[in-house]
Amino acid sequence: MRVEVGGLSIAYERAGSGPTVALAHGFVGDSRSTWRHQIDELSDQFTVVAWDAPGAGGSSTPPEHFGMDGYADCFAAFLRALRIDTAHLVGISFGGTMVLATFNRHRQLASSLAILNGYAGWRGSLGAADAQRRLTRSLEISELSPAEFADAMVPSMFSRSAGHEVVTTFAESVRAFNPAGFRAMATALVEDQSHVLPEVDVPTLLLCSDHDVRSPVHVTEAMHAGIRQSRLVVLRGPGHVTSVEAPDEVTSELRHFLSSAG
Repeated sequence: MRVEVGGLSIAYERAGSGPTVALAHGFVGDSRSTWRHQIDELSDQFTVVAWDAPGAGGSSTPPEHFGMDGYADCFAAFLRALRIDTAHLVGISFGGTMVLATFNRHRQLASSLAILNGYAGWRGSLGAADAQRRLTRSLEISELSPAEFADAMVPSMFSRSAGHEVVTTFAESVRAFNPAGFRAMATALVEDQSHVLPEVDVPTLLLCSDHDVRSPVHVTEAMHAGIRQSRLVVLRGPGHVTSVEAPDEVTSELRHFLSSAG
């Protein structure tokens, strides 16, 4: 499916009926490669909407300096274009930062937040020096061939125990990356969103995993300390893309949280 939002063509998946759950993927992959299991499983109870962010999957490429505010505003406009007034906002990695920014700019839209293996922006969670190193590295690898790009990114997305088929299937979506879109998302992800944490006043799930080398547990613990109504869950075993590596556990945690969040 596809909808026009602010001059951009946004590809998305939609399934089920009931309260809306809006899923936002990370800065590699797309909606289906990241959320396939959750789209299929949660649609028995919820309307599940998962977009391809501008610059990823089948969506248009945004300006390279779109910024996190640009992504947040586009995400809100995307949901409104689908006639969705309120939703449970769920994001992983980059998507987690984006739903935090969306709450900040469009508070009436969020009935709850779920942030998986996320950040308060790289600068807000990792500090200025590490954030700049990540951005520099991201810009460098955006110039690689698709196969080289996947080789550079995929190993940090999973634990060493992740199944071969799981990793290779996700790697296919990574090889389909949009260089300009990846640069836009990486540039947006640098921005500090830590000021939003004490403002969050909706039920919030913070989920992380103990083998995540990109967003270690201490990053989520710091967000938990900053969000008063948050619930912290640490999964044992998986790496960064928990929705893919530990789909049943993630879906179970999301279902429990979403059902209780109302």
